Amino acid sequence: MKNSRVNLIIGTLLLGLFLLLLFVFQVRQTEVAVVTTFGKATRPITEPGLYFKWPWPIQKVTKLDRRLQSLEGKFEETLTLDQRNLLIMVFAGWRVADPALFYSRFNQGSLTEAERSIENILRAAKRAAVGTHPFAHFISATAGELKFDQIEKEILDTARKDASAQGIEIEVARIKRLGLPESVTEKVFDRMRAERNKEIERLRAEGAEEATKIKSAADLERDKLLASADAQARRIRGEGEAEAASSYGVFQQNPELAVLILKLDALEATLKERATLLLDPRTPPFDMLVTPGTDTKAKPAH
Repeated sequence: MKNSRVNLIIGTLLLGLFLLLLFVFQVRQTEVAVVTTFGKATRPITEPGLYFKWPWPIQKVTKLDRRLQSLEGKFEETLTLDQRNLLIMVFAGWRVADPALFYSRFNQGSLTEAERSIENILRAAKRAAVGTHPFAHFISATAGELKFDQIEKEILDTARKDASAQGIEIEVARIKRLGLPESVTEKVFDRMRAERNKEIERLRAEGAEEATKIKSAADLERDKLLASADAQARRIRGEGEAEAASSYGVFQQNPELAVLILKLDALEATLKERATLLLDPRTPPFDMLVTPGTDTKAKPAH
């Protein structure tokens, strides 16, 4: 009796679990889902949680990955506004935005078909954006001419608009790779060399002009300093001559004082450093070193 009751409880639980699996399903954080009724998409689900459904074949649940997917376009030639060929590869980051529309548009949510469609969208958006810009906006020796950010925004805006009509949200679109066909590579390098040489000549001209300005300013400053120094020298010379003239007047009044001063100056200049001289003590100005009344024979002076 007890075993029968236990078996009944287990059977009831299993039946309940089976019915639960038939009527309830779970959508995870990383998923979106679409519920189809008799094969037609009737209910999109974009939030995680537990949901009710009728069992198959009435209703069926298809779950799709809601995480960001990446896709790289082909590295192919595209014409610029000035009819120059460029090799460009664009990559995109996308996710499912409308599960019901995505399911209907891509054969029950086929990722392969979705990626094929996104690749076509990127190609069209790339050609539209590149075709409105000249070659110099992509490759130039002058950094100010490059317009990568603007071009990428134009590609993203166009691709996002076209993809939204298919239940897809494109969040990122970037130029991953940029190249030149072999036929135009040498021409581009020649143009870049010409632009670089032109820039070098401009910088040289600016440098020469600046050097001329600096030299002119230096010459002007030099002339001012020389003129000021010359004026100061003339002033000092005049003051010295005036001082000398006043001294000459004193010397004319007292010749003996003038002779004494001249002798003292001569002695100071001669005996400035240690030396041994053989001189006649009667020779001026060394006669001042002899005491009056002493022998005046020649003696060495130290």
